[in-house]
Amino acid sequence: RYGDPNGPSGFGGGYVDMSDIFGGGFGGFGDIFDSFFGGGHGGRGAAQRTRGSDMGIRLSITLEEAAAGVTKTISYNRLSTCDDCNGTGLGEGGKIEDCSRCHGTGTVVQVQNTVFGQMQSQTVCPECQGTGKKVEHACETCGGQGRTPDHERVSVEIPAGVHSGQSISIAGKGEAGVRGDTSGDLIVTIEVSQHKDFERRGDDLFTSVSVDSLEAIVGTTVTIDGIIKDETIEIAIPAGCKYGQQLSVAGKGMPRLHTKARGNLYVLVHIETSTGLTKDQLETLTSLIDERKQNSAQETQDEQHDQSSAAADSSNHNDKKAKKASKKRR
Repeated sequence: RYGDPNGPSGFGGGYVDMSDIFGGGFGGFGDIFDSFFGGGHGGRGAAQRTRGSDMGIRLSITLEEAAAGVTKTISYNRLSTCDDCNGTGLGEGGKIEDCSRCHGTGTVVQVQNTVFGQMQSQTVCPECQGTGKKVEHACETCGGQGRTPDHERVSVEIPAGVHSGQSISIAGKGEAGVRGDTSGDLIVTIEVSQHKDFERRGDDLFTSVSVDSLEAIVGTTVTIDGIIKDETIEIAIPAGCKYGQQLSVAGKGMPRLHTKARGNLYVLVHIETSTGLTKDQLETLTSLIDERKQNSAQETQDEQHDQSSAAADSSNHNDKKAKKASKKRR
């Protein structure tokens, strides 16, 4: 046997409707002043809704799954429609009638003595818990609720490009409503796990590669695995690439949600010192370095010579101009 035949009960773990919190109990200041000044508060006399509560579940997926899109099966506990009474809440010979205390409104009027005198306020009917109905000869399995605890399995289709914190709503997969009323929804909130190689920023991905120092000098091509299954990406390392230089590969980031476009991939270059060189290779490198030093020294000398020549030419030119000016004055 489960539940009160005359009122809704929760299974736990579902979302809370804030209107339920402020809609019941004392009735609020609106009821007090409406009663005092003779006003009305629209809809307050209606029976409390018996729609099933929405339920929330968090689902963790990998970055690869977020990139490709994936279908996941989740299991959870919920209140489902009672099989024995088909959700009616009625047993053999049972029937549902208006509550005799609130006459089907779901609320009763309470009189309160205050400093202003007597005041009236509306509150949830304690007899039917706000449903406005009374069940006679309730179903023994569900106790007149029309729903019982159950274990549910649901498939969730997650689109490519989904972000952490985004939610997917599955209609009617929350708690079943009381005695055949509308079921709530299941709200699945996605959490995308961090990746060991890629960092996600929006729809862009960031990663790093290591390049041998000699390869960085002459330039090379590095191949890495992309975020999409079986995808390989070639990254062109330009000659003279510096440590910490960031390269970009257009259209190789995460898919943009509900489109065919993708973000970009940004690659940070780490340069590692070459090791394990043979004696001949080291001698060749030493020779190249010496030659480069000599060329650099020669270039410096040539530059200084050019500067000296230019200065001398400028001085001679100024002397000639001075002599011409002197002749004119004579």
